[in-house]
Amino acid sequence: MKITFLGTGTSNGVPVIGCQCEVCSSWDYRDKRLRSSVMIEHEGGTVVIDAGPDFRQQMLRVEATRLDAVVITHGHKDHIGGMDDLRAFNYLNRAPMTVWSAEEVQTDIRRDFFYAFSDAKYPGVPDMNLMTIHGEPFVAGGLTFIPIPVMHHLLPVFGFRVGKMAYITDCNFIPESSFSLLEGVEVFIVNALRIKPHVSHFGLDQALEAIARVAPREAWLTHISHGLGVHADVALTLPNGVQLAWDGLTLDVSQE
Repeated sequence: MKITFLGTGTSNGVPVIGCQCEVCSSWDYRDKRLRSSVMIEHEGGTVVIDAGPDFRQQMLRVEATRLDAVVITHGHKDHIGGMDDLRAFNYLNRAPMTVWSAEEVQTDIRRDFFYAFSDAKYPGVPDMNLMTIHGEPFVAGGLTFIPIPVMHHLLPVFGFRVGKMAYITDCNFIPESSFSLLEGVEVFIVNALRIKPHVSHFGLDQALEAIARVAPREAWLTHISHGLGVHADVALTLPNGVQLAWDGLTLDVSQE
C-alpha cells in the first residue's frame, strides 16, 4: 500500500488565520498543514480517510483521478466539511461514492449536506452511498479496515487498522480493548496536537506513551497544531522511530 498524508494539521490548519507565531510564520513547507486526512492506494483501489474542508485542494495537489471509497473517523467539520466535492468523483466514476461511517456520523453528514439527500435533488449535487460501520471489519476499495474505537473527549471516534498500518486521529484515550487491535502494527500514525495536554487530543507526551505501548517499527505524528512547535526543532527531540508527518509525505506499507 502507498499511504499519502493529504493533511497533517488540526481543525484550524497551520498557519492559523491571523497568527504570527514562529510556526505560522515559518517558511518550511513541513509547517504548512492542511486539515488531517490520508489516502491509501493499492492495486485494487484508492481510499481516503476523512474529507475535511481542504479536500478539493488536497485532491488537486496529488492529481487524484481515482477514488473508490471514503472512510470517516467522526462527524466534526474538519473531517467531513469537504464532502460536497465528492461530486467530482461521481462524474469520473459515473457512480455514487461509497462513504463508510458510524450511524451517528451519517446523521451529521445528512444534516450538513441535506441537499444531497433531498427527494428532489438539485442537478449536480454529490451522490453518496452511506455504509454503516458497526465495529466489525469491513472492505472499502478492496482493503479490509478494522475499526479501532477510541475517545475524543466524550465523543466515540473510530481509528482504523489496514494491514500493518494503524491510523488514529482526534483521540485523547485508547481503551484497553483497542490496544489489542493494535498488536503487530508496524506503522502507527497517531495525533499529537501540541506540547501541553489537551482535553480531547493527545499531547506529545501522551502520544509517545501510546506509541511505546504499541511498539511499532515506525510511528508518525499527525493532527498537529502550531502549539507543537516548528517541525525542524520538534523533530530533534523525538525518540528513535518516531517522526513528525507532513503534508505530501508518502509511505510504503505492507498489506499483510
